[in-house]
Amino acid sequence: MKTETIALSNTRSRATDFLALTKPRLNALVVLTAGVGYLIGAAADVDFLTLLHTVLGSALVAGSAAALNQVAERDIDQTMERTRQRPIPAGRIQAAEAVIFALLLATCGITELAIGTNTIATLVAVATLISYIGIYTPLKRRTPWATLIGAIPGALPPVIGWSAAQGVIGVEGWSLFGIVFLWQLPHFHALAWMYRDDFRRAKLPLLAVIDTTGQRNARHALWYSSALLPISILPSIVGLTGRSYAAAAVGLGVAFVVFAWRFDARPSQERARALFLSSLVYLPLLWSALVVNRVF
Repeated sequence: MKTETIALSNTRSRATDFLALTKPRLNALVVLTAGVGYLIGAAADVDFLTLLHTVLGSALVAGSAAALNQVAERDIDQTMERTRQRPIPAGRIQAAEAVIFALLLATCGITELAIGTNTIATLVAVATLISYIGIYTPLKRRTPWATLIGAIPGALPPVIGWSAAQGVIGVEGWSLFGIVFLWQLPHFHALAWMYRDDFRRAKLPLLAVIDTTGQRNARHALWYSSALLPISILPSIVGLTGRSYAAAAVGLGVAFVVFAWRFDARPSQERARALFLSSLVYLPLLWSALVVNRVF
């Protein structure tokens, strides 16, 4: 009985480690934005089966990207305090196992989207996976501009959802892309400052590492949060939503810029954390305003 209990515990532990490879907390954002993209695209004509295919397929592809990223960056993860206990650097899962797992997730996710949605949504998902693993991940070691490039695959999930509903991307779909693209940059610059010592140990050329004063990092956060404000109103300008959404977007955008301005005025751990937390509040509230205004 004791042997069986240990075996069951080990099986559960392995399952937990494989789940951790998919970065479930981070990829909850992918599920959210893909689902919101579909709801906005479908408006009153929501097909819940297609929505399920969209969300599940996007989650599987995102999980594959996360696992492959951890394979590629296992040496980096081993040097950083907050990542050294991940399954691969800690030795609980071998890199080869993670690759097989990731390829299985990618195959299932792409198949799910191909069968349950349409060609455009599927191709956008493939582009997300390739750009994240094939372009962003290797560039991350070489240039601070990788942050900007990495925001591209990060902003494609709502386009997957929109495409699943509409069958085309169009200016409306690109407006959703623009919002998430610009939102990610102050969000990440705040995170980079909070964990700059870890990133420095990993020898990653981020702005928070290159400029020890934090001024360049904080200034970029302010620039992108300021650019986000007019872009967030674009759905109303192109006729996707009404004035109530535009008013909500302006209010949320101004508040977000204030947090970025405070960080820029005096870069500090406290102000970086405040900006980071405000980014976590900003996006769900903005998406909620979009869905309510569009669907209801």
